[in-house]
Amino acid sequence: MTAPLLFQRDGHVATLTFNRPAQRNAICPETACLFADAVDEIAADDRLRVVILTGAGDKAFCAGGDLGLTLPLISGARAPETDHDRRFLADPSINEKLAFRGIDFPKPIVAAVNGPCMAAGMEILLGTDIRLAVPGASFALPEAARGVIPFAGALARLPRQIPYAAAMEMLVANVPLDATGALRHGLINRIVEPDQLMDAAREMAARIAANAPVSVQQIKASVQGAMGRPLAEGYALEDRARAVVMATDDAREGPRAFMQKRAPRYEGK
Repeated sequence: MTAPLLFQRDGHVATLTFNRPAQRNAICPETACLFADAVDEIAADDRLRVVILTGAGDKAFCAGGDLGLTLPLISGARAPETDHDRRFLADPSINEKLAFRGIDFPKPIVAAVNGPCMAAGMEILLGTDIRLAVPGASFALPEAARGVIPFAGALARLPRQIPYAAAMEMLVANVPLDATGALRHGLINRIVEPDQLMDAAREMAARIAANAPVSVQQIKASVQGAMGRPLAEGYALEDRARAVVMATDDAREGPRAFMQKRAPRYEGK
């Protein structure tokens, strides 16, 4: 049986692929459990510096939680049947890791959005850092139309990432964004043709992986920590990050390599 989530390593880059194309890559309890495990493994592995997140096939990036398996399990309409069902219900950290919500995940995430990105898929996207999407991608949060609400970060994150009125139109009126609208509102970085999407994502990941990993991780942590805080608190986070970075060997290697006109050899320490 094919795993519903693929985890591949290529040098400093990890690639996670939602792998249920026949179900539009909807998230089942097994997907969620495997994803949480992968997040823990990537965070703990100093060799991995960046993550690419995408979906299998050309029908969807992720259609959200599986309406036949996951949502009924959460609502109590379906009793747990498998070990993954039971673990999913018993461990609330699985949903937190699935959406990068309320956790300190230090490594940048590049999303390669190969089609519709809906509901929980959209909430996962909001936890990523750089986003590339195909022209046919769409973005939606239809939970209110299904009698539920987004509960994996969208209510807090979306109005911080796109204009308030645009966010509310998505959340309470079930109005989707197409790729052009997502680009206009800054939800994604660029639109890429389908046959170029993964190459573009790998190129972006390689650019990130070539930089000093402690610098990259401290930048991400400081930017995320400073959001919504007074400037003085943001400056304090910046000062803390500077102290961490300037104590590393990489902080000496970078200027040295520049002066010697060669590529730096960053070790992450």
